[in-house]
Amino acid sequence: MNKDNYKEIGYLGNDVESTVNALLRYKEEGKLICTEFNGVVLYSDTVTMDGAYIEITGKTKAEFDKEQQEWKENYDKAEKEHKESIPFLTETWKMKGREILADDKWEYWDKIIPIRLGDLYHGMELGCCLDIAKILNNNGTLEEAKQMIESQNHSGMSWGLVCSMVREFCTRGQEFVAYVK
Repeated sequence: MNKDNYKEIGYLGNDVESTVNALLRYKEEGKLICTEFNGVVLYSDTVTMDGAYIEITGKTKAEFDKEQQEWKENYDKAEKEHKESIPFLTETWKMKGREILADDKWEYWDKIIPIRLGDLYHGMELGCCLDIAKILNNNGTLEEAKQMIESQNHSGMSWGLVCSMVREFCTRGQEFVAYVK
């Protein structure tokens, strides 16, 4: 199709369904509109709900909705199981901390464990912190500790969180954070 015959509108909706519905309203008005959604150009006079979903997601709307519902159910189940496991995980992380951290850090470590287990990362950062602290506390090099944090596949947010924890819980933490920045 020649986009020159269409008025291009940059934003019609924040999901496929609302974008298609907006285009269908323009179609009812007899207006030739096009918009790009996730790299796919959709046209008011030819768009269909399933056609747009197939082009954008590779699935019909019903297939996409079913997959999303299954994902949500699995996510909710996993979240519930994780929340139920927090008391056990708290005790596990307390023991792991005592194996690696100096005893003057244990009280604060114990205090933050439930907070970290209840956050977005489900406590992943606890293990990451201890892995780095183990290297630094056993006379490992800053470069070895840097290689460890780089191998942990962090986002910017989790990187910052782990660095903050290492700074707090490891005697060489300040030196490590300065080295990796």
